[in-house]
Amino acid sequence: MNILVLAGGLSPERDVSLASGAQVVKALRSIGHCVLLLDAYKSIEATISFESLYDTYAQDNYTYPIPAQEPNLAELKAQFGNGEDLLGKHVLNACKLADVVFLALHGAYGENGQLQAALDLHSVCYTGSGHVGCAVSMDKHIAKTLMQAAGINCPPAATKQNLPAVIKPANGGSSLGVTIAHTEQEYHAALVLARQYDSNVVVEQYIPGREFSVGVLSDKALPVIEICPKAGWFDYANKYQANVTDEICPADLPEKIAIQMQSMALAAHSALHLGSYSRVDFILSEQNKLFCLEANSLPGLSPASLLPQEAAAAGISYEDLCEQIVQLALEEK
Repeated sequence: MNILVLAGGLSPERDVSLASGAQVVKALRSIGHCVLLLDAYKSIEATISFESLYDTYAQDNYTYPIPAQEPNLAELKAQFGNGEDLLGKHVLNACKLADVVFLALHGAYGENGQLQAALDLHSVCYTGSGHVGCAVSMDKHIAKTLMQAAGINCPPAATKQNLPAVIKPANGGSSLGVTIAHTEQEYHAALVLARQYDSNVVVEQYIPGREFSVGVLSDKALPVIEICPKAGWFDYANKYQANVTDEICPADLPEKIAIQMQSMALAAHSALHLGSYSRVDFILSEQNKLFCLEANSLPGLSPASLLPQEAAAAGISYEDLCEQIVQLALEEK
């Protein structure tokens, strides 16, 4: 099968995306597919067939370590020369040449439904959720409203009068622009930081507790994983650098709480109209009360990502996980 993996893009999460994409290419190639990775923001030459596209742009080996710091988007714009155009020239046409487009993008238009809508207009088969699910799950205000309407418990809103609080961009991921503010001074600084990523900001009550995540694959919940940073909290560096966070799967939890978390993940997945797979994040408070933080329509597939670890705990190899995602896209199409 001819598969095009789209990664990178003009997003603060492009490095995470490129790492995910590199792993996906290697996995799908290992089971016999013809797979090519393209950076969604980088222009390419026009081609008339997937074979010529592959011959021109394929690499023998794909590896991409995630730097500790997020990318400089201004430098990328200058380097690639595409300005504010979110897709490089001829990238959309390249997508039309593939049997399936595997979306390994994170953040910005990769997860907010814009790209999915463009692919729908051109009848391109792609992995993950459709444009509606991506749009509503990416906007944390809308997602929270929909989840609460479905009876899912979420952290309550907060103000500077009831600190500590979590301040984060309404549209974003990988904990970029997120701050836990304990003082009024930190609160105002956090608002400034969050607005560098998005004009809309979410302010929620900080809930001390244990952090977990649950993947959903083909309408079934995967085993619960617990996230235990060795220092601080699960920020950008702790998500993607080696040996700074312990991740335990299956999580050490009473069966009743694990089942409750999996059920809540499925409910959130449904409420947000997500597709073949997703990942839902939780906090279990010190009083054993469960709070749903957010849902991810395109969860990371890098070596450090949570979903592949959960799949492995369920007996699904990384290669089988990628193959299932591809087959689910074909079934949906």
